[in-house]
Amino acid sequence: MSHPEPVARRMYDLVEPIGMLPYFADESDEALMALGLRNPWDAYFAGRAAPFGPTVPAEVVHAAFYNFAPGEVARHIPRVWDLTTPEAALAARERGCVAGMRRILGERADDPAIARAADLLLRAATSAPVEGRALYAALRTLPVPQEPVARLWHAATLLREHRGDGHIVALLAEGIGGTEAHVLHALSVDMPAEKFGRVWHLPAAQLAAVIDGMRARGLVGTDGWLTTEGRAAKDRVEALTDRLAEAPYNALDPAELKQLITDLEPRSAVLRAAFPW
Repeated sequence: MSHPEPVARRMYDLVEPIGMLPYFADESDEALMALGLRNPWDAYFAGRAAPFGPTVPAEVVHAAFYNFAPGEVARHIPRVWDLTTPEAALAARERGCVAGMRRILGERADDPAIARAADLLLRAATSAPVEGRALYAALRTLPVPQEPVARLWHAATLLREHRGDGHIVALLAEGIGGTEAHVLHALSVDMPAEKFGRVWHLPAAQLAAVIDGMRARGLVGTDGWLTTEGRAAKDRVEALTDRLAEAPYNALDPAELKQLITDLEPRSAVLRAAFPW
């Protein structure tokens, strides 16, 4: 069912706070580090790459994740699989995210609306085609949790990676590379690229070369900020990402979508307020 108005951006605002639990809730890193991983980036790569299994090489994970600088993935994959297993990483990640959501939501975590939202969101999350969406497809092979909070988090993770796979398509269509994507985002919110969390650690010369390349294409001006064309490129990427993220919500009729939004709104607001965005 195609809705009369696009809904992907609205749903992104509601789903993203749930999907971001592995990166903002301490419980997720703590559960993964307890497996013997060395640092939070080990936890990140073990938790997110686990659906691919232990034999997929770093180069493939790098391609699927898209926006890491060359060599960053290889510092963790496949080393993390010498320290734990994908199965253990997935279980720890889920356990930690559920604990984090329960801590933040408090009594709201046991509200019947959670189970209702989990069922509706899961139906949407498992309805989209997997073609061209490697990480989403890998997640679709995993067992679905039965506990409502875990089920809601799992559904949000599916939708987050489905959208992320589409976002990569949009970046590729604009000719925006992985590191360039971080620069584009940082400058679009008026943050100097060297201050942005995902690229600030890069050698200054490496980051400068990325920015120089964007400047040569007219995306960045001589003042170091986005040009009119740079902002237009960012807008096109976001618009295409939204269009490519619509499909899952066609599984819900208007009344179901309205109910899902009603159930998610107050809970997503609490989660969003708890995170240092």
